[in-house]
Amino acid sequence: MYGFKKAVTFSYDDGITQDRRLVEIFNRYGMKCTFNLNTGIQSPESFFEIEKVHIERMEQEGLAELYQGHEIALHGLTHAFPNELVKQEDLQAALEEEYLRDAKNIERLYGKYPVGMAYAYGDCPDQVVEYLKTIGIKYGRTVKATHGFGMPKDPMLLESTCHHEDERLFELAEEFLAAEGSQEHPLLFYVWGHSYEFDVNDNWDRIEKLCQMLSGREDIFYGTNTQCLFSME
Repeated sequence: MYGFKKAVTFSYDDGITQDRRLVEIFNRYGMKCTFNLNTGIQSPESFFEIEKVHIERMEQEGLAELYQGHEIALHGLTHAFPNELVKQEDLQAALEEEYLRDAKNIERLYGKYPVGMAYAYGDCPDQVVEYLKTIGIKYGRTVKATHGFGMPKDPMLLESTCHHEDERLFELAEEFLAAEGSQEHPLLFYVWGHSYEFDVNDNWDRIEKLCQMLSGREDIFYGTNTQCLFSME
């Protein structure tokens, strides 16, 4: 029993500067998001470029205030490729360094031990999934889309409704708004992405339009990933 019939949640990765604009949009429309951070490389020195758009991670300082009201989750200490980690000779040590250290950093910096994560590059080998369970992680987001609204059968292999660039995004939003859920079988509209993609594609109006469509509904619960998946624990 989840306590709601329909819910909306978002998941965004990497702690990059465009998150500032995204948070402002989410806050304005009453949306809740889970932000997945790499605490080992969370600084402007960690940057890259896509189609001449400069993309850099923000300084750790001040992020607790920026993300207040949202959720902070794991994304790996250094955004390491999970399938490369499992090739390490000392697998336990490699996993502890990439994931447990990231989790403890998040607890220290943001005041709460994380229970969720997003797999870097969408990679989720069995060894990583099983290890994450042992350190208290309850869900892990993949990059697969269901184009549906069902609650996940296995939260450790969490699939979204879609990425925000999905060509069916607004069609799916309309379907969700028109659908009727129940407390026994609640519906979840789950969107993920990277905020820098709005600069790369010059389409910030896309997330504005989506939030406007979804906002202000008495029949929808707006929550973080954890709140939606685990009944507001």
